[in-house]
Amino acid sequence: MIALWIPVTIAAAFLQNLRSALQKAIKGRLSTAGAAYSRFLYALPLAALYLWGLVSFGGEKLPPANGLFLLYCALGGLSQILFTVVLLWLFSFRSFAVGTTFSKLEVVLVAALGAILLGDTVGPWALLAIAIGALGTMILSFTETRMTPMGLLRGLGDRATAVGILCAALLGASSVFYRGAILALESPHFVLAASFALAVALAMQTAMMGAWFLLFDRAELGRVLKEWRRAAPVGLSGMLCSVCWFTAFAVQNAAYVRALGQIELVFTFFASVVVFKEKVKATELLGTGMIVAAILLIVLAA
Repeated sequence: MIALWIPVTIAAAFLQNLRSALQKAIKGRLSTAGAAYSRFLYALPLAALYLWGLVSFGGEKLPPANGLFLLYCALGGLSQILFTVVLLWLFSFRSFAVGTTFSKLEVVLVAALGAILLGDTVGPWALLAIAIGALGTMILSFTETRMTPMGLLRGLGDRATAVGILCAALLGASSVFYRGAILALESPHFVLAASFALAVALAMQTAMMGAWFLLFDRAELGRVLKEWRRAAPVGLSGMLCSVCWFTAFAVQNAAYVRALGQIELVFTFFASVVVFKEKVKATELLGTGMIVAAILLIVLAA
């Protein structure tokens, strides 16, 4: 029998692709921050409805929230918001391609942070899979940013490199914090615990970003509300995507989940080849092949 976290993670990766496509469709109407906020704002009522349905029809009570749970939810939500801010900062550098390549090290940092904060250790085969997958994503980034290996080495000392690693750390930290929030509830009903953590984290993110927009960019907040017809599908796909991620985090080490989640890049590769009939470069084949090998290894290791 296939472990539950595997199909749930694959579904999360597919839905993340869909959410990204929908976000790109509204990016011309909203800023990057506005598009990110639409994910939280329009996902929140749907996540609350999903949680209400589980409680009402599942016959189980919500687990009591505790201080550690709330702290992890707040840290996870803040890390995800700061990732968006730092990513925007990264694109302001002339050498942003170097930083973008290093931002692909998220899974490596998830493994390190998970071990430090939650005691989630990984075995040698999983470590090998994570390393292969990280290298594969960096190779794909070479093609995307037109970066060369020599250019990458020359840019090691650039500030953009540190900012790219910070991006990876923030994105990785959000996964670890969300898993920590779910585990802090100590609930035997993992689906309910995951949905509760999601609803609370979304509420915090909506409040945090909403306060920022009210103070510094009310015009963009108005555009987010005005574009609700286009932004609502982003919220729906984002909520479904997050439900899958959080459910997977409830039952498996975040490093394993995010490593398998790299299948999103494989989906993107096949879409470009099969749907858009784009020419394939050797680096794309190599990078995708390494990610596929890493996915197979991580499934066997888990």
